[in-house]
Amino acid sequence: MAMVMMERSVGATCFPASATPSVGPAANSVLVPRCTIKVERCKDGAKLLCQCDDELACATLQNLCKSLCDGLCSVACMQNGICLCQCNFALCRCTCECTADGVCITCCSGDAKCCAQIQACCDCIAKCLEAGCTCCVCFSGTPVCCGTC
Repeated sequence: MAMVMMERSVGATCFPASATPSVGPAANSVLVPRCTIKVERCKDGAKLLCQCDDELACATLQNLCKSLCDGLCSVACMQNGICLCQCNFALCRCTCECTADGVCITCCSGDAKCCAQIQACCDCIAKCLEAGCTCCVCFSGTPVCCGTC
């Protein structure tokens, strides 16, 4: 059974959806699918690729994203339960597309300066993931998934 992980700073418990914890989550926390997160620059901004190994976790992630993707997208990068940075994609339009094993969140702007800020956030998240951080992806402050690279 995969490890159940609690990230206190955003109150999200990450788990593969097929492995339901026997003890309920702590107060003020939510259960979200655990996934592999990759970030990459694109022409007008950045892409976040969230991929799940488990079919049920993938479906949970896709359903959460479908219902929440019209809100502000943000990513919190944590290590040892401490939030090291949080990137808010408020200066752009974020869209979410389902993939075979998860979702692809694209955050873009037609404005060159906004695009540069989005890409700087992308670089920051990529460095945090490379350093072993756990990242939690949220829409309107609600976690939809968390994981590592």
